[in-house]
Amino acid sequence: MAEVVLRGVSKAFGATRAVQDVSLTIPDGAFVVLLGPTGAGKTTLLRLIAGLERPDAGDIAIGGASVRHDTPAQRDVAMVFQQYSLYPHLSVRDNLAFPLRSPVINLPEPQIAARVQAVAASLRIAHKLDNKATALSGGEMQRVSIGRALVRNPRIYLMDEPLSSLDAKLRADLRVELKRIHAELGATFLYVTHDQIEAMTMATHVGVLDRGRLVQFGTPRDIYEDPVSAYVASRLGQPRITLLPAASFGPGAPERAVQMGLRPEHIVQGEGQPATVRRVERLGDQTRLHLGFGPHEIVTLAEAHTTLAAGDSIAIRPQNPLWFDADGNRISGAGP
Repeated sequence: MAEVVLRGVSKAFGATRAVQDVSLTIPDGAFVVLLGPTGAGKTTLLRLIAGLERPDAGDIAIGGASVRHDTPAQRDVAMVFQQYSLYPHLSVRDNLAFPLRSPVINLPEPQIAARVQAVAASLRIAHKLDNKATALSGGEMQRVSIGRALVRNPRIYLMDEPLSSLDAKLRADLRVELKRIHAELGATFLYVTHDQIEAMTMATHVGVLDRGRLVQFGTPRDIYEDPVSAYVASRLGQPRITLLPAASFGPGAPERAVQMGLRPEHIVQGEGQPATVRRVERLGDQTRLHLGFGPHEIVTLAEAHTTLAAGDSIAIRPQNPLWFDADGNRISGAGP
């Protein structure tokens, strides 16, 4: 495994600047998630590290050595794509073994068999090894796709939204599997997603991208509790942070504050100003309240067995909200 370092990396496609001056260190053994909406530059960064694209500027180092002029094979990375990319005419066993039989790796067959068996057991698909890929479910096919990367034992695993085409239960199951595999291997993972739940549950570090720029990098907890901007704050958290004018609850906002950000833990219920319950969402593990507050809607949490219903009135006040200036940048300062 190896540390990956990007220094001032930029990439444009015509007039579109996909990646702009990104400097980033992916620690050896970390599980780094790149988070951002479509078009933020996540996949382009992944392809630049893999060697599938060449940077216009900057440098990329893996294990302390520049790989800017290395081919993808020379970089010794493994990539998992959103689509399964399996050979349908081959068995699961041969799909998993395929990378190890390439001219670059070309392991002896006994070693190939041992690696395939170990990875299949780790992914809980050992009983499917003799099945054709076309006989698998979607979740099983994605496990095989991930397994083709795992058998190689590369310096870094690159994953481009590998769970996005699966249903909710399979996604939850495979999130747990990937985190377990990462812990067992001690490997370096770089994982791209727009799904904040994947970022919060799997990552040791999160990099938030906005229009090709890396705007914040830190632990999921750091990103959630101490975002540098309203944009970053909106990337993590369920329910999403509510942004209101700074004076919504009266005077007391810090100087230059234009917006206040309210997460559920920033809202005290039972005292303060009146709000109207517009909708109650009972999600099993939590209950969400959609509150009408003047012209605004605030989404917060309630007790699981709350008796509140649409049309009820409730008093609320902010407590230690986040504050943002006119450009959306975070500012410090005491408020209500």
